[in-house]
Amino acid sequence: MSCILHIETSTNVCSVAVSHDGECIYHKEDFSGPNHASTLGGYVDEAISFTDSHAIPFDAVAVSCGPGSYTGLRIGVSLAKGVCYGRQLKLISVPTLDLMCVPLLLGEKVPEDALLCPMLDARRMEVYAEIVDRGLRKVRGIEAEVINEDSYKEYLEKGKVCFFGNGSDKCKEVIKHENAIFLPDVYPLAKYMMPLAERKYFNEEFEDVAYFEPFYLKDFVALKPKNQLKKD
Repeated sequence: MSCILHIETSTNVCSVAVSHDGECIYHKEDFSGPNHASTLGGYVDEAISFTDSHAIPFDAVAVSCGPGSYTGLRIGVSLAKGVCYGRQLKLISVPTLDLMCVPLLLGEKVPEDALLCPMLDARRMEVYAEIVDRGLRKVRGIEAEVINEDSYKEYLEKGKVCFFGNGSDKCKEVIKHENAIFLPDVYPLAKYMMPLAERKYFNEEFEDVAYFEPFYLKDFVALKPKNQLKKD
């Protein structure tokens, strides 16, 4: 099995966790943020000290790769790279929107036939979102979109769709379809990264530590709503 340090900083919440042999053996979260610059280093030091005190060597570092806060992702990825360089560890990237689905799939809040739509807040009525099924298979890939009353209508007409994440709050008064389910208090947290990170670890899906960048700029133009592309 593997021992993985998990780092999540894509939103205002800062969190760190350690998984070993398929279990989360350490986790810590700060919901008072954004305080990543002052909080994350201490959390990582505590996680490393905890693991070293139990003589458990790390095999990899997993970091949330976005989409998300530019500053938060930069801080998280930079620290993850530093640990990888310092300890000669593999780097694993975990998509933030997929990560947000994990706690729902582990619980009982989601109807069996429902689609999942994790949302991250952007500006005004804009969100980053994707649509996946309960197996995290992509029904629709990540898009940056401006929400209106017709958003997701093609999916809602076919069945239940669960909306969650900090981008979903502002959509409640706009998306009024009877098949729309809004789930509160769903955050991307490091303690939920384990199943996604371990799958990548055993499939040897590692990132190049020197060149890896999170998803906040390189694909942004491709995801911007068409009406914004015309104005820019």
